Amino acid sequence: MRIGVVFPTSEIGNDPAAIRDFAQAAECAGFAHLVAYDHVLGANAESEHGRRARYKHTHAFHEPFVLFGFVAAVTTRIELFTGIIVLPQRQTVLAAKQAAEIDVLSGSRLRLGIAVGPNAFEYEGLGENFGNRGQRIEEQIDLMRRLWREPLLTYRGRWHSVSDAGINPLPLKRTIPIWNGGRADAVLERTARLCDGWYCLIEPGDEARAAIRKLRVYVRAAGRDEGAVGIEARIPIAGRTPEACVEDAMWWIEAGATHLSFHTMEAGFERPMEHIAAIGSFMRALRPFVAGAGVAYRSGSAPQLAVDARSAGIDPGRIP
Repeated sequence: MRIGVVFPTSEIGNDPAAIRDFAQAAECAGFAHLVAYDHVLGANAESEHGRRARYKHTHAFHEPFVLFGFVAAVTTRIELFTGIIVLPQRQTVLAAKQAAEIDVLSGSRLRLGIAVGPNAFEYEGLGENFGNRGQRIEEQIDLMRRLWREPLLTYRGRWHSVSDAGINPLPLKRTIPIWNGGRADAVLERTARLCDGWYCLIEPGDEARAAIRKLRVYVRAAGRDEGAVGIEARIPIAGRTPEACVEDAMWWIEAGATHLSFHTMEAGFERPMEHIAAIGSFMRALRPFVAGAGVAYRSGSAPQLAVDARSAGIDPGRIP
């Protein structure tokens, strides 16, 4: 079990010293990773799309790749996790280049979380197609992995073309872990086939347990071991005690999560130091309970897979 913390991007402010202090405090407290959210544009709260969007133009959002370039210089150990980059609204080759640069600058500490995102107005502003984002993201994953692995390539996809070219520098290990975020069945199936992990934003309970069951069925249907696909859950502290957060952590450990991240935004904090104090309190409360925590995985035969698919609410006809 790896325990991380969410960077309080909309509440930390713009002082580089505060950003540095939070990142270093998280590393010193023993957190394994730092999670950064991604929104390029915020909507006017008075507009139609602003009323639907969770984050508005008044919410500050530090761009994750630039942020992690800074954090890489002021930390030495903590993993940097984009949770998530809205990948289809970005140019694929440029995103691959930026991710590779963070990998190099951080000493291979980047874990790239991606998702399709819910905001059509962001896609419009960035000149990308909102309607086919789910289809394009799979080709983006394929192209990025080839760009990270091959010094030169020629690529002809449905949406992307590269002619005898490549990025430089390449990631230190010629690969970067890709995690997928979202809760739709299509996301779970895509994660199972193509990704290294799933970033789950569902609260503990029946919905989360059902989603994990579906993910595991899809992983096995893809011919992969269930242990090859990690699960990260998020634990908000707003209105809750450290003890209640620990209870959630224990639920996720039992459910099979491999990673957790602790989220301090929307808790009423007004100063960066309050976020720093909160993450310290959480780690002190949690540490005695997670030492040595493990996750058990199981596999099964094709007939058992069909049975498990039905019990998870998946049409067995969708399982190859």
